[in-house]
Amino acid sequence: MELSGKRAAILVEQMYQEMELWYPLYRLREAGCQVTLVGPEAGKTYASKLGYPAKSDRAAEEVSAADFDILIIPGGYAPDHMRRCPALIRLTRTMAEQGKVIAAICHGAWMLCSTPALKGRKVTCFFAIKDDVVNAGGQYVDAEVVRDGNLITSRKPDDLPAFMHAVIQAAGGRG
Repeated sequence: MELSGKRAAILVEQMYQEMELWYPLYRLREAGCQVTLVGPEAGKTYASKLGYPAKSDRAAEEVSAADFDILIIPGGYAPDHMRRCPALIRLTRTMAEQGKVIAAICHGAWMLCSTPALKGRKVTCFFAIKDDVVNAGGQYVDAEVVRDGNLITSRKPDDLPAFMHAVIQAAGGRG
């Protein structure tokens, strides 16, 4: 398996976009990656925008950047809630500082706006948060996937195939 031995964290909070959490989770597992859902609380069930449940495996305070090789930040309205959790911001910031694969789709870039990770980097996102990304120092590009070193971003659920191809490739797989 192309990502055997790799470990990924997918952030979860209420109002997440269903496909942007579950598609990466299953695609990474198919590639042999160990995937952990990380939320503000361990064992809590978070409802998606449509009410679909996702139960966190670990609390952000219980994990560190050393535990993971990849960080996936799904969109929906969840990132607005994620940004209220200092431990989730700390995990995101530290993984970015360590040069680990950070992948945000749609509104997921909001989490990156709460860290220095976007400064001077090429990035895309859902068009409604373009100003936030630019104000955080990102160089906005309208493309289905943008990879700038360890940082991978996409705009919307339709971009998921290209997004996950880039994530797997960045993590050392064939994509």
